[in-house]
Amino acid sequence: MAFLATSCNEQEKSCLLQFLAGILPEDGITMSWRDGSGTDCCKWEGITCNESGSIIEISLASRSLEGSISPALGKLTGLLCLNLSYNSLSGSLPSELISSGSITVLDVSFNRLSGVLPEPHPSILEQPLQALNISSNLFTGQFPSTMWERTRNLVAINASNNSFNGLMPSSFCISSSSFAVLDFSFNKFSGSIPASLGECSALRVLKAGYNNLSGLLPDELFNATSLEYLSFPSNGLHGLLDDAHIMNIRKLVNLDLGGNTLNGKIPDSIGHLKRLEELRLNNNNMSGELQKINFYNLPNLKALDLLYNNFTGTVPESIYSCVHLIALRLSGNNLHGQVSPGIGNLKSLVFLSLGANNFTNITNTLQVLKNCRNLTFLLIGTNFRADCSLSGEIPPWLSQLQNLEMLFLNRNRLNGPIPAWIKNLNSLFCLDIYSNNLGGELPAALMGVFELPFYIGSFQYRITSTFPKTLDFSDNNLTGVIPQEIGQLKSLEKLNFSFNSLSGEIPQQLSSLTNLQQLDLSSNHLTGAIPLALNNLHFLSQFNVSHNDLEGTIPTGGQLSTFPSSSFDGNPKLCGIMVDKLCGSAEAPPVSVHSTAQTVKRVVFAIAFGVFFGVGVLYDQIVLSRYFG
Repeated sequence: MAFLATSCNEQEKSCLLQFLAGILPEDGITMSWRDGSGTDCCKWEGITCNESGSIIEISLASRSLEGSISPALGKLTGLLCLNLSYNSLSGSLPSELISSGSITVLDVSFNRLSGVLPEPHPSILEQPLQALNISSNLFTGQFPSTMWERTRNLVAINASNNSFNGLMPSSFCISSSSFAVLDFSFNKFSGSIPASLGECSALRVLKAGYNNLSGLLPDELFNATSLEYLSFPSNGLHGLLDDAHIMNIRKLVNLDLGGNTLNGKIPDSIGHLKRLEELRLNNNNMSGELQKINFYNLPNLKALDLLYNNFTGTVPESIYSCVHLIALRLSGNNLHGQVSPGIGNLKSLVFLSLGANNFTNITNTLQVLKNCRNLTFLLIGTNFRADCSLSGEIPPWLSQLQNLEMLFLNRNRLNGPIPAWIKNLNSLFCLDIYSNNLGGELPAALMGVFELPFYIGSFQYRITSTFPKTLDFSDNNLTGVIPQEIGQLKSLEKLNFSFNSLSGEIPQQLSSLTNLQQLDLSSNHLTGAIPLALNNLHFLSQFNVSHNDLEGTIPTGGQLSTFPSSSFDGNPKLCGIMVDKLCGSAEAPPVSVHSTAQTVKRVVFAIAFGVFFGVGVLYDQIVLSRYFG
């Protein structure tokens, strides 16, 4: 609460002005302070005072502030809350703030602060600090360990997304019985998880994913019976999940142990965590029969991720009772059987991945998925064995999935044309139907897809950053020309039309796809020259037009000059330095040791020719590297 004060303490006003002196820019909040330098500082923007005129809160989050934090703020003896988050402040965090005898909440998250986090002055016998948020900065070194013995009211620490190293401290609960939140995610901590964290009776959130932690989950950790979030993904943890230990943490809402080397089966007691919303055990070495897990008592489950383990058996029918399930990822296991019609109960399902298993009857799978109308990500390509792959035309009911953003139907036996209704899937950004028997021409109307922004979900799959905007029609029986409308796909990142029977010229409009990273038009019947404008595709890292009937000079001096000769093989009418064939002459003979002198002369001539006629330095470098490594 802000109080009206008759006047501002001049000493505290001086502290604010010292802070102001090291801050940029010259507008915004700092300008309002400068303009009001002669007025009561309690009335300055972002400042709150108590009834006696003492500053108790400074809140300047998201003000685009640059510069350093002045130690003078530590002299504000009444300051309770300092929030400088979401700015661009740099330099170190003044020890005066850590040693403050008044600050209870210190938030400098999302800045560019660096160096080590200072220990408080030894003279400080007891600290009032309750919440410390230094996340998303550039701090390094070991995290302080002794200061927490003097913080009797400590509740929360967020030091995630820095570069702290060494061992995780373990003294947070020695003095404070109210300590509830610890987030050390995305650092460089090593060693084992401190067993003493199990003594934190009030601990609700414990996150230390994406570090270098190793060893077992300590038995004592499960004595922290108030835990709601337990998250240690992407470390080096090993061992088993104990049934009795899991039973101790019945309040658990989120369990994330993905990306470790855990083994053994999923404990039966998981089925008793009635508050559980997210279970992530992906990328481990866990095994056992999946159908033995009872999901009937998990009514709040929203995300289940068991990707890349060694689970066997069938998908348990009980999973379909979790009607709030949004994301289900079971790919990369040894599951078999058919997908039950019960999956239609999952009306909220957005993400489904069943890849790399031994499921049968893909036709039935597609039929039962018709009832999952909210599906946005459907990954079922390569999920089924060849003797039961999908045949016939692309199912027309897919046109009803208006929110569909990714469609993988690759490596099946689909035939018929590519349906024109795909253009109506306005959210689609990844279409992968390679290795089928699809025929007909490329529909020009299809080139209107992939133009919406990427989907950003509430779960941490980050699908749109993992999967590029893709159009993959390779290894089919497509005919006709590449439509000029291809140039409309401005955000496309991967385009693959290889191993078809496409004809005609490579359209100039491909040069409009300035985000393109992979372009494969190999093994078709394309004719004409390679468009010079393709050199403007500056992000292109993979390029292949081999085994066509292209002719003329391969463009040089740009992006195309960076690719190997194999990208152009099988086009006998092409010429240029990339294929060791001078244009207007027969193919150049292979270079041998005996022709070194002649080769040097030819290289020198090429360099001279480049200097006088503007062929360019890049051309010369290519010639030199081709002959002399």
